[in-house]
Amino acid sequence: MVLRKAGAAAAAAAVVTVGFVGLVSVGTFAASGASQPAGNNLALSSGTVPAAYQPLIQKWGTLCPEISPPMLAAQLYQESGFDPSARSPAKAYGMAQFLEGTWASYGTDGNNDGKRDIWDPSDAIASAATYDCALARDVANVPGDRQANMLAAYNAGPYAVIRAGGIPGYQETQGYVRSIQSLARSFTAPATGGTVSLSRQAAGAIYYAQTKLGTPYLWGGEGLPSQNGRFDCSGLTQAAFESVGIKLPRVANDQWYAGEHPSRSELRPGDLVFFANDRSDPRSIHHVGIYVGGGYMIDAPHTGAVIRYDTIDQRDYIGATRVTQDGAEALPVRGADGSITGGGGPSGGNQATPSPSPTGPNPAAAAAGRPAPTGPAPAGAASTGAGATASGRPPTGT
Repeated sequence: MVLRKAGAAAAAAAVVTVGFVGLVSVGTFAASGASQPAGNNLALSSGTVPAAYQPLIQKWGTLCPEISPPMLAAQLYQESGFDPSARSPAKAYGMAQFLEGTWASYGTDGNNDGKRDIWDPSDAIASAATYDCALARDVANVPGDRQANMLAAYNAGPYAVIRAGGIPGYQETQGYVRSIQSLARSFTAPATGGTVSLSRQAAGAIYYAQTKLGTPYLWGGEGLPSQNGRFDCSGLTQAAFESVGIKLPRVANDQWYAGEHPSRSELRPGDLVFFANDRSDPRSIHHVGIYVGGGYMIDAPHTGAVIRYDTIDQRDYIGATRVTQDGAEALPVRGADGSITGGGGPSGGNQATPSPSPTGPNPAAAAAGRPAPTGPAPAGAASTGAGATASGRPPTGT
């Protein structure tokens, strides 16, 4: 992104560097204490879902009490990055990554056009919610958090949840439940009058970025010795947060989901600020910087420039993210080609050992990494964290 007003930013640098330090050092250790509204009728945070899919996710995310629009959005993002053409080597297809056998049982005509099309986002979103709710019914009598039990059933199979009397002891399944529920917070609009909790790592991330001021930009740069310590925009933000113990994804449009999204008036030093070619579609995010206060950020702007202070008041500004450890760990893992290769979480993946069906082994279930919800029925939608690999399009952010 070619940023304007660079001269004004440079002139303001001295003011910014003096002014934000106290705020970061003191204010970022506070917590707002704000809570999200109860129930499953939660609104999606602005800019987190492509505009074309937002009404569908908002509608189908209330199909049963165990799901919510942000939780459904988190699943779809982890499955395919909202790519309706995604496909995996496990032969899981579409935005929700269904196996064909499962689609035959749970495919839903979401737009009432007389067809159940695995590639149609309207049908895929409706079917993902339908399948979730079917699993929720299968484990309805299991004690504990009903949504967590449903997510565990999605990953490990309902029989594992029933047998364990809750979330099974599989590390991968426990990680999947944590990841989806953490990631859902990134998709949730703050409650009316609420604020986003402040970051404890903000000061360290800014300090790191300040030490790189004046470093020449390099497309694909991660600060490696072989790159003469140069960065591109998301390479800089990744390194800044890694310096305080938070591992962010490599590209900007994945870093967007590493926490909740403060409004423009709620920005605090250390927030990541993002810019997109289409502000209605987060998949078009192409630039990121670290907010330092006063309307300015530290960023690596473009080829031929150096890491510097720039204004965030650009017409392609889409919003900000307040990075958290849990949010970063919840993000899906991408391969070198940009495809999603696994789920987030400390284990680096979500594949659980499938529990056996009471009616015997199920080949389709084994392929998906989990058993069918009811006896010999086909396996569930092939989660990227449970054996399938969604070949989504490469991200556009750097």
